[in-house]
Amino acid sequence: MARSCALCGKTSMAGFNPQSVGMNRVRAHRRYGVNLQKLAVERAGSTVTVMACTRCRRTLRKSA
Repeated sequence: MARSCALCGKTSMAGFNPQSVGMNRVRAHRRYGVNLQKLAVERAGSTVTVMACTRCRRTLRKSA
């Protein structure tokens, strides 16, 4: 997939924009993206650059 975490597989999530004014509040659809960042991971003895979510980056940093 194009916009997913390479480590945990987290993808974007659908939701609604908040509507605050008006009697008939029509909820507008929106998409919450994943906060992906580049991360150098060691796999099979070589360093590979992957796109990982910030939660995975934080977990790897704590366990290393």
